Amino acid sequence: MHPIPETILFLARSLDRGGAERQLVVLAKSLASRGHAVSVAVFFGGGVYETELAESGVRVLNLGKTGRWDILPFLYRLVHLLRKKRPTVLHSYLGVPNILATVLKPLLPGTRIVWGVRASNVDLSRYDWLSRLAYALERSLARFADLIIANSHAGATYVVKHGFPAQRVVVIPNGIDTQRFRFDLQGQERIRAKWHIRESELLIGLVARLDPMKGHTMFLQAASLLAAKFPNLRFVCVGNGAPDYSENLKQMAVELGLRERMIWAGAMDDMAAVYSALDIFCSSSAYGEGFSNTIGEAMACGVPCVVTDVGDSALIVGDTGSVVPPGDHNALAAAIGRLIDRSPEERRGLGEACRPRIVSEFGIDRLVQRTEQALGLV
Repeated sequence: MHPIPETILFLARSLDRGGAERQLVVLAKSLASRGHAVSVAVFFGGGVYETELAESGVRVLNLGKTGRWDILPFLYRLVHLLRKKRPTVLHSYLGVPNILATVLKPLLPGTRIVWGVRASNVDLSRYDWLSRLAYALERSLARFADLIIANSHAGATYVVKHGFPAQRVVVIPNGIDTQRFRFDLQGQERIRAKWHIRESELLIGLVARLDPMKGHTMFLQAASLLAAKFPNLRFVCVGNGAPDYSENLKQMAVELGLRERMIWAGAMDDMAAVYSALDIFCSSSAYGEGFSNTIGEAMACGVPCVVTDVGDSALIVGDTGSVVPPGDHNALAAAIGRLIDRSPEERRGLGEACRPRIVSEFGIDRLVQRTEQALGLV
């Protein structure tokens, strides 16, 4: 394929582990593989996904921000980079990058400013004043963006309700790498052995950073109800979070009698193996979810899912999974219990129905095609 004369510069805070960052990497790699000139600028270097991008030929440009209050030197480096690169498209991801891309728009005549919006009904009262200020600025500047890409219908509805211009908002769902995320028998055996899961035990897992929006307290309360009813259950939480909040969750698990039933796995890299090790996947998000990568990844690995009706989670699972109201741990426990009561063959059948939905509706090819059309690259 001959190179397409377009230059796309992504702007993000970092390439550390996270759903938005994962999607940025997937999209940048895929666009580059289709002949587009792509680079990624990050505020903070050293993220876990940088090597993956570099190996695919996408250049990562580290702006060298040293902390929250490193402002003027950082802005000087960013302006210098943008003037040097003069991208055709500057595609920012999330709040502060969106704000900066728009504030600097007068310096970039001919560059399309494209925002990435990745969440829906965020409860800003749970975050600090700077986060609330950033969202207020983002709302006031939204009308100056040339295009706003939401990764979920729920996210698009939310931002339009809060003053973003509807005519500039489009929905492009996330793309799941279905070659990477598929059932892995050897990985299943390795992870279950590592976690000391017996063949007779069912493993129920939640994969998310330890954050109030992800609903871990609801998951733990549901796990406590299930553990009292089913003696052969184990539970795992995969992901890291703020130390104080993480410790509070672990203490809550102990108080609920889950000390011997619960595994706190932390962040893990071989996620296809992790999903394959699960018998049931749970997403218990309380608010703020847009398009949950983890639901799509688990489904691609053939794992039946129980999810809360937050963001586009219900749309992702369709008729292949169970959907319960957010915050209702009794409903979550009941839905998981109905899956436990099914035979192993029935659960496998439900899991096998998940993957085709992800392949057909939410594969990487669909993400790239939709993005090229939205950015005017085709």
